[in-house]
Amino acid sequence: MDTDLAAKPILRAAATYFALVFGTGFVLGAVRVPLLVPRLGERLAELLEMPLMALAMVLAARLVVRRQLAGRGPLTRAAVGALALALMVAAELGVGLLLRQLPLREILIGRDPVSGAVYLALLLLYALLPLLLGRGSTTTAVP
Repeated sequence: MDTDLAAKPILRAAATYFALVFGTGFVLGAVRVPLLVPRLGERLAELLEMPLMALAMVLAARLVVRRQLAGRGPLTRAAVGALALALMVAAELGVGLLLRQLPLREILIGRDPVSGAVYLALLLLYALLPLLLGRGSTTTAVP
């Protein structure tokens, strides 16, 4: 049972996890949009980027679990994943609305059906990784 649901460690770990993954996505997007999309199209460019994002998610979650969540229980790790997901969705909406100046409808339902489905699966994985990678680590850090 997880009795250490203190807000500060959860906020810090979620913010770190979010910043690492969002930062990676921002850099990859800066390459994908001008270089790959015109040559390969939106769908293929996004699909080619997704394995790199999955790797960034695993590495970031592993780092956060090892350094900030060592010894924490599953509830804390699940809370970190949920909060990081909320931050990611808010950031995605912010980028779409403010930087790309897209209408909300376009952001929410305007994705390619194939890459959009993979994107949603990656968001689910993103939320679950702190929990999954920390299994068995309630008393020691992940090796």
